[in-house]
Amino acid sequence: MKKVTAVGLDLAKSVFQVHGADEDGRAVLRKALKRGQVAEFFAQLPPCTVGMEACGSAHHWARKLRELGHEVRLIAPQYVKPFVKRNKTDAADAEAICEAMGRPGMRFVPVKTTEQQSILSVHRVRQGFVRARTAMANQVRGLLAEFGIVVARGIENIPRLRSAMMDQALPGTFRQLVDIQLHHLGEIQDRIDELDRQIARWHRESYRLSGS
Repeated sequence: MKKVTAVGLDLAKSVFQVHGADEDGRAVLRKALKRGQVAEFFAQLPPCTVGMEACGSAHHWARKLRELGHEVRLIAPQYVKPFVKRNKTDAADAEAICEAMGRPGMRFVPVKTTEQQSILSVHRVRQGFVRARTAMANQVRGLLAEFGIVVARGIENIPRLRSAMMDQALPGTFRQLVDIQLHHLGEIQDRIDELDRQIARWHRESYRLSGS
């Protein structure tokens, strides 16, 4: 078998597909690997260029394969799709990745460090809390509007709803329900504030380390 110079690796939860090509672009390796076999397989494979779609656990595997001496290129999925030649299967995707990464002018995604992925996770979790806050605030507004209680829009005006409730004759069970929701909104805001502080600390530390 000719030397494998390029490998397309299709990532999966359980079974990974490998498509290897030689320097002329001819397929010289097709293999399915269970998750537990991936690191061992690439540890035994002579250093080559490995391409993967930039999704899921791609950055984890990119760092792992770099440690094993391989060059890694991550490609956005939309740039791989045009190179799928047959019906979409994991094996066809691996072949498409292998072909796509060798095309002139192909755009690659930088491999993230664990620190970069960590702060990105903080941003994602924060976005989830913000969506939850908005959904609950809208629900509270809708419930109170049915009793004629309305305040200006904006998350900063939510505390005014509690004050507006004090001047209204509301059923005790309803008042208790809204109190629970407003308390939960406060807890969500506390989580958002804490994540904002984490993000600010990370940026300050990055700025300090960069020497800017």
